[in-house]
Amino acid sequence: MDRKYIGILCILSSAFCFALMNLFVRLAGDLPSIQKSFFRNFIAAAIALAIVIRDHRDIRIRKEDLPLLVLRSVLGTLGILGNYYAVDHLILSDATMLNKMSPFFTLIFSALFLREKVSLKEAAIVVGAFAGSLLVIKPSFSNADLGASIIGFLGGLGAGAAYTCVRALGRKGVHGSAIVLFFSSFSCLVTLPFLIFDFHPMGIDQLMFLLLAGLSAAGGQFSITAAYGFAAAREISVYDYSQVIFSALLGFILLSELPDALSLLGYATIIAMAILMFLHSRKTP
Repeated sequence: MDRKYIGILCILSSAFCFALMNLFVRLAGDLPSIQKSFFRNFIAAAIALAIVIRDHRDIRIRKEDLPLLVLRSVLGTLGILGNYYAVDHLILSDATMLNKMSPFFTLIFSALFLREKVSLKEAAIVVGAFAGSLLVIKPSFSNADLGASIIGFLGGLGAGAAYTCVRALGRKGVHGSAIVLFFSSFSCLVTLPFLIFDFHPMGIDQLMFLLLAGLSAAGGQFSITAAYGFAAAREISVYDYSQVIFSALLGFILLSELPDALSLLGYATIIAMAILMFLHSRKTP
């Protein structure tokens, strides 16, 4: 099979795993987002450590890379907390779509801080994606979910900023395993005090769903890493938006959720902008 098609299958697998992660986070019930985040990152850290040990990989961190690793971890943790809060308070597809604003924020922050060039067309696409996000957020005082929508949007912003740090670290030669392990461990340590002093007792079913969320997140991370190993981002990145479709289907089948007309229009707008960016990147050398 052509490597590009293997990459597409891997990124579709990743999108489905992350959609499952959001579903399991919702099914875990009325628990603080910080508590959910801890269990998700604890599992990710354990798996990343197992891989590092298995591969006998050297993950020593240079002193000059530490500030960027900390910044990536802080932003990534805020991104996860924002996403989980949105998942708990919005329908799954809305929360997923707001989190999928992260690639557009990565483009903006890469231009601002990494001096990567952004064309006028790319800037127009980002503006279009932002307009689509407003259709999902529906900013008005009559919208009871406005706060959760804004937090979900900020979660996407945090994730986009974190991915910009990952790009910068990659340029400096820091291995992906070290980044994942540092981030997951950092997030666990930061959220641990909140977990200790505000721990909410969990039933066996809630613990099971959080463990499944962690495993799904790990599956998504491994799949997306493999995807970009098989094919260039410009060839396959647009397929990552299939997560919105998976989330909408899971939300409809298992939670009886149905997006409203404005949200559907927002999805269509953001996905259209992603496709335009995809087509533009293929033409750009």
